[in-house]
Amino acid sequence: MGPLSYCVFYLILPLELCAGRAPASGASCAANCSCSASSVVDCSGAGLTDIPRDLPAHTVSLNLSHNKLRTVDASALATLPNLRELRLGYNELTSVPSLGAASPNIASLYLHHNKIQSIEFKQLKDLSSLETLDLSNNEISEVRVSCFPAGLRIKDLYLASNKISYLEMGAFNNLSSSLQILRLSRNRLTHLPVKAFQLPRLTQLELNRNRLRLIEGLTFQGLGTLEVLKLQRNNISKLTDGAFWGLAKMKALHLDYNSLTEVNSGSLYGLSSLLQLFLSNNSISHIKPDGWRFCPGLRELNLSYNNLTRLEEGSLAVLGDLQTLRLGHNSINHIVEGAFRGLRGLRLTLFGNKIKSVAKKAFSGLEALEHLNLGENAIRSIQIEAFVKMKSLRDFNTHRDDDVRLCEHLCFWRWRPTQPLFSVVQHLFLITVVCMCRGGASTASSMGPLGSPTDDLPKPQITVQPETTVAVLGKDVRLSCTAASSSSSPMTFAWRKDQELLREAEVENFAHVRARDGDVMEYTTILHLRHVTFAHEGRYQCIITNHFGSSYSSKARLTVHVLPWFVKTPRDITVRTGTPARLECAAKGHPAPEIAWQKDGGTDFPAARERRMHVMPDDDVFFIMGVKPEDMGVYSCTAQNTAGTATANATLTVLETPHLAQELEDRSVAVGETVALQCKALGSPPPRVTWLKEEEPLRLTERHHFTPGNQLLVIRAAEPEDAGRYTCVMSNTLGTERAHSQLTVRHSAPCSTHGSRADSAVAVGVIVIAVVTSIVVTSLVWVCIIYQTRKKSEECSVTNTDETIVPPDVPSYLSSQGTLSDRQDVCIRVESNNRSHPNGHGKSNTSHLPPPCSFSKS
Repeated sequence: MGPLSYCVFYLILPLELCAGRAPASGASCAANCSCSASSVVDCSGAGLTDIPRDLPAHTVSLNLSHNKLRTVDASALATLPNLRELRLGYNELTSVPSLGAASPNIASLYLHHNKIQSIEFKQLKDLSSLETLDLSNNEISEVRVSCFPAGLRIKDLYLASNKISYLEMGAFNNLSSSLQILRLSRNRLTHLPVKAFQLPRLTQLELNRNRLRLIEGLTFQGLGTLEVLKLQRNNISKLTDGAFWGLAKMKALHLDYNSLTEVNSGSLYGLSSLLQLFLSNNSISHIKPDGWRFCPGLRELNLSYNNLTRLEEGSLAVLGDLQTLRLGHNSINHIVEGAFRGLRGLRLTLFGNKIKSVAKKAFSGLEALEHLNLGENAIRSIQIEAFVKMKSLRDFNTHRDDDVRLCEHLCFWRWRPTQPLFSVVQHLFLITVVCMCRGGASTASSMGPLGSPTDDLPKPQITVQPETTVAVLGKDVRLSCTAASSSSSPMTFAWRKDQELLREAEVENFAHVRARDGDVMEYTTILHLRHVTFAHEGRYQCIITNHFGSSYSSKARLTVHVLPWFVKTPRDITVRTGTPARLECAAKGHPAPEIAWQKDGGTDFPAARERRMHVMPDDDVFFIMGVKPEDMGVYSCTAQNTAGTATANATLTVLETPHLAQELEDRSVAVGETVALQCKALGSPPPRVTWLKEEEPLRLTERHHFTPGNQLLVIRAAEPEDAGRYTCVMSNTLGTERAHSQLTVRHSAPCSTHGSRADSAVAVGVIVIAVVTSIVVTSLVWVCIIYQTRKKSEECSVTNTDETIVPPDVPSYLSSQGTLSDRQDVCIRVESNNRSHPNGHGKSNTSHLPPPCSFSKS
């Protein structure tokens, strides 16, 4: 139903109402129902179990809420052609009812506070004119893409207060052309997928009271027209950079009651149109000066109920358009000069902090300030110069106890005629008058110079603050704080949780005299919390009061965590090589634990190095693809959160069929030698190795030896009968493999006429060496002979006979010299019997005579 149809509808409706005052004859209202001019029929709270069948035909709005309807009879609505609005809240419906012929005309359908468990496609497909669908306060647990058929024109969808824990990516995409308001508060969502909402017409999104802890970057991209986003009362502790990117038209952002500790510029990037930012009741302790630079047009900023302790210079300088700044109920005790620089017109709340003094330039930059609230602080001195420039200040609020303390100091303030008496001074003057009426002058007499009290501590002063604590579910917790006072006035103690007084708390109080100063008493109060549950979570504050006033401690946050426990424990598995291994592990706890895996106590995964390891981010399964033997080991699933760690182990066993690391080779050995046959078998479980000879079990003798595992067979002193075919049989639970080796045993080295080519080459080499050696030796002999011959030719040869013996042959090389020496001596031995030897030497049986000499000339 478009805007034009609405206009026509609401123009016609008054006419029908007027005309209905005089209903046509025969027109009447159904029993147990009330009719308004026959167009609005109210049958609520009548205890109906069925829809009345006598409803006026021109009924436009039908209210059947607060009955006992379990089903809807579509035929009872078939006679209502003008029906536009149907209210079925507070009944006992378990599913979205089918409205039959009335479906195409229904514009508003209210089904809240029933028992509907799911949204079905077929239940909504005929509601072609539906614009408002209210399914809040039911039992719906998930929303999927298939829930909403395409073509619906729903503008307002209410799904609050269900049990929704899962939103499928693109669950609302079929409503993208029409949806304007989406309410998902009070569900069980723990995570929002990135770009989960592709709804370009949505203007308001509510996600309050879920279980969100983290807002990732680009989570809300696709919501270009969103103006209001509510994320209150989750447990959000971190906003990543770009968390709100894409929300350029956002005007109001609600982040109250979360666990944020800081606000940085990256998390607010893209919020250029933001006007209101609500950050109260978080744990923000520091404001970064550049934290607001992406939302300079901010008009209202609420930072109350945080842990701020001081305001730094220029921390809000970029917020020149800021009109309201709420900093109440923090722990601010110091305001740096220039902290409010750049703020022009502002309403400032500093209520409930720990401000003890106001310096003269504490509010510099706030000359246009109109409203200032400094109530419930511990102000002990104020310099009048802090306010004299505030010409526009109209409302200056303080707590009654603060007025008394201010009175004590204002009695000493002197108004200077040169300074204008502005409204704030008038207010302070009234306090002074009240002070004097109460006898405050006498109280003031105990004060020292302006703004400097004496060392007395009549009002309790907190010396030990309660500490922020993280506790484990079911354990006992104690929070304590201590105050000091110099007064004997009775002391009362109280504790608050989230600003509410604890009236039945278990509190222990005691007092003792301070050791270093006997005039000062110290009072301690201890709050005991037994067997803490999630209901104990919150901010705790102690209040110590006497006649002179109250002191408020800082707020200590108590967070309850739950140790991780496994809902899916990994189991021992056995797989074959090459197949995937699947390990499951899931754990719960508070906060949600992180799951991590280890192998054999370390993080060195062979599968990870080889990119065979896969962890599904949205699942509880750990995969190893293409398992190898080195993947075998003990895998540990570790679930860890801030409360502790839990570990579960699973053993991965990898099965591998037997195979050889190195092929068997045929061997040849001479008789008497030793031979080794190696069968190096691999597999998982380790295979059993046996040996066969000629396919028969090997008969062992003292000459046969095995290494452990039978992988090496050694045969000493081989004999001819050892020759044959040896078979290595490898067996494990996956199967059996065989390998063969042929062993040949030789009797001796054979002399074959047909020698091998290698033997022939050796023989030829030996012959060549022998010939060369003979030539060399012969040459050396001849050299020696020639040398001796030339040497002896110079000597004379003398014999005892007249016969001169000349050597029959003169070597040819002697004549080859060209010229001979002038004289050559040749000595020749002769025998007495005149017998010559062929070589020209003689031998005699008598004694030797001097060698005969013969001379010759050339």
